[in-house]
Order: sequence, then C-alpha cells, then structure tokens
Amino acid sequence: MLEALLIFTITYILMIAIPKHRAVIAVISAAAFMILGILPPEEAMAGVEWNVILMIGGTMGVVSLFISSKMPALLADMIMHRVPDIRWAVISLSLFASIVSAFVDNVATVLMIAPVALAVAKKQNISPVPIIISISVASNLQGAATLVGDTTSILLGNYASMDFLDFFWFGGKPGIFWIVQISCAASIILLFFIFRRMRQPVVRGEMTRVTDYFPTVLMLGLVIMLIAASFLPGKPKITNGLICTGLFFIGLMRELLCGKLKSAVKAITEIDYSTLILLAALFIIIEGITHAGVIDAISHAFIALCGNNIFSAYTLIVWFSVIASAFVDNIPYVATMLPVVSVISSIIGSSPYILYYGLLVGSTLGGNLTPIGASANITAIGILEKNGFNVKSSDFMKIGVPFTFAAILTGYVLLWIIWI
Repeated sequence: MLEALLIFTITYILMIAIPKHRAVIAVISAAAFMILGILPPEEAMAGVEWNVILMIGGTMGVVSLFISSKMPALLADMIMHRVPDIRWAVISLSLFASIVSAFVDNVATVLMIAPVALAVAKKQNISPVPIIISISVASNLQGAATLVGDTTSILLGNYASMDFLDFFWFGGKPGIFWIVQISCAASIILLFFIFRRMRQPVVRGEMTRVTDYFPTVLMLGLVIMLIAASFLPGKPKITNGLICTGLFFIGLMRELLCGKLKSAVKAITEIDYSTLILLAALFIIIEGITHAGVIDAISHAFIALCGNNIFSAYTLIVWFSVIASAFVDNIPYVATMLPVVSVISSIIGSSPYILYYGLLVGSTLGGNLTPIGASANITAIGILEKNGFNVKSSDFMKIGVPFTFAAILTGYVLLWIIWI
C-alpha cells in the first residue's frame, strides 16, 4: 500500500507542477503500477472505463463540427441584436454560455462565444477581459448540469450508473440540473450587480451566415438519443459511448461525401487526445490504488475528520472539493474521489448521492476561484493574451470569487435540503 500511495502522491505533485504533460505523467504512473506488480495488466485494462472514453471523444468530435458550422456564432449574434446595452449583453452572453455548456464541453463553449465577446468589446471600445471571464465562469457552472456537460459529469454518470434523465429527476427528487439552475440564477444576479454601470448602447454588426445545418441536427440527435437510451432496459454499459462516436462517424462520412476533406480532418485533429489518454491512465491508477487499499485508507481518514456524521461528511466533501479544485484539475480529482465518496457513504450507512452531488458541485465550481482552476479559464485567458490583453489574477478573482461563492452556497444549501 505504501508503494502505491507514494506513486499516487508523486503523480499528483507532478501533474500540478507540470500541467502541460499531465497525460505523459499519468501514463508513466499507470505503467509503474503494472511493472511493480501492484496491479496485474489484465486488471489494469479491465479498470479502464471505455464508455467514458468513447463518450467524451465522440462528443468532442460532434462539437467540433457544430462549431465549424457557425451555428453557435449565429445564436450569439441573435442575442446581441436583442439587448439594449452592454450590461445586458454581458449577462446574455454569460447565460448563453451557461445554456450551451450544459450540453457542450466548457472549453468548446468558451472557444465558441469568446470571439463574439471580443467583437462586441472592439465595437464598443471597451476591455473584453471582464466579459470573457464572465463567460468562462458561467460555462464552468453549467458543466455539472447534465450528463454531457463536462468530463466530471460523465465520470459521475458512469460511476453511479446514472443516465441522461437522472440528472433532471432521480429517486423521486429533483436532480442536480435544477440545483445548478437555481445556483446559476444567484450568480447571474451577482454579475448584473458587478456590471451595473456598463450601460453603453450595443453597436450591432451583420448576422453570421450558416450554410450547413447538419451539424446542428447531429448535436440535437446526440442529446435526444442519450435521453432515449435512458429508457432502454438492460442496455450494454458502452451504449452512450457508441451513440456519441457513432454520430461523430456519421458527421465525418457526410463531410467526406460533400467533398469537405479539410473539415473532416479538422474535426478529427481537434479532439483532445491528451485528455482521453489522461483519463485512460487515471482509470488504471485508481484501479491500482483501490487494489492496494489506498482508497479505503483515504476514506477512513475523511471519516476520522468528520466522524460518523453525514452532514459533516457532506460539508467536508463540498468545501474540500472547492479548495482542491481551485488548484488541481478537477478531472483527476473527481476520478479519484468518486470511489472514496462511495466508501464513505457505505461506512456512514447513508445514500451516496448527496455526497456524489456535493463532490460534483464543489469540484466543478471550485475551479472558478483561480485562473488555473479550470481548463475553460485557462483557455479564456489564453484567448485574451493572444489578442493583446494582459489578465491579472486579481482581474479574474474579482469576478470568479463572488460568482463561485454565490453559486456554491446556494447549491450547498439546496442539495442538503432536497437530498438528505
């Protein structure tokens, strides 16, 4: 167990210290578990959740085709033509980012909407920094709302055997989707207060032209088919992954048949293979530390801190996740903590779902506390810097910190009231 814990600890430290090479570090660590005999190779491969890998990869591909179709840009333009001033433009773009990111990866959402914000800021002769930061934090919030909203949601859905509709209604109670929406409302009210003085009228440009609606049909089809799959009794565990990759394959074939070779190649190359490799390696690492008894040890350490009390355990998991996710990428964190939470709930003798939801809310929203806490934030800052705008940590935290605490406090209270 000490060997496994040492490898695991070094892995996390290196992933924090060298974030650009997380996938390589994770692969080396996974290999170490097998080479040292901590985990037999056949058990390592069995520990990889291929449904998650296929689901994320397929969704990324469909999203790439959707972005290339310019439909997201058109939807953003339609919003801009209906708002009276900059204050409402910022709120509307943030809300739009929230809605999109409930079904599309957060990074992809920022990549879609940030160019619109840049164009608006340029026409109005104002800084795009606070606008794009608002879009980024809003997209992170809604990542927890649905099964396909973020990698962490996919991880939870797979681990807890939850389908698309379970995020809306589960066990006779409102699902996490509604908790996130109320938290979003609290945060948007706060954004309205932050931008209350930005009342310049909006200068409207030409509407984006969309010539291909097939990727939009694919996106809608993905959501509808995932919902439909929720009703299939005894379906194979890999069903959702096959739906997502299957629709992406259909999209690629259609691009090729239409003579759009460059578009098809772009969609394939824009898939984040590094994240997919990272996840596969993490599954092996987690299988290794579970096999070695590390997960049980971490779980008992949590129990020692909170006692045999569900409220203390829930509170500790939520706020520990907030702090951890402000500095650690939430994908490896959630992947590690899901089995820990499961063991904690079994020791306490409670339903695990209140703790699962607390983990998801804390880890998803905690990333908004710092510029490096979430991939969407890093992407947003990269876009700003690429366009010549310097972003200070204080600039980010002026929006991110109050936004985060408004959302987390709301979600923390509502989850406990509804799910206890």
